[in-house]
Amino acid sequence: MIQLKRKPLWRADFKRVIDDMRRRPFDWETQYDCGLGLVVETVRVLTGHDFGAPYRGRYKTPAGAYRMMRKEGFENLADLVASLGPEIRPSQCMTGDVVAFRDDGIFGHALGIVNGERSFVMKEDGLGTMDTLAAERAFRVG
Repeated sequence: MIQLKRKPLWRADFKRVIDDMRRRPFDWETQYDCGLGLVVETVRVLTGHDFGAPYRGRYKTPAGAYRMMRKEGFENLADLVASLGPEIRPSQCMTGDVVAFRDDGIFGHALGIVNGERSFVMKEDGLGTMDTLAAERAFRVG
């Protein structure tokens, strides 16, 4: 597990990366999804650490992403994120932390980035939000 530290003035970078994400649609083929597109990119911008390097380019479909996740030994996306950083309660989250919402799909969870009471999530039609306290699991980023 890597100890992350946020960059100075990370809030300006957070706003910039979220504004950029608002302009891009969800896309499996380019890996612009909740994992690599939203969470990994936001964590990289806030901390300088790229957790996505080992996964980038290894899938282009939901089935491919699922096979990769299982091959890496994870039952669901939340377990994958738990291997990278400290888990906290959703009520302890602060802006920029990662949350996992229960999802009935093959991944078990959908990932999001906390922005106060609402968390940013990737939906099929692009960036959306969900109630942060509805998250099942949460993880500290720096």
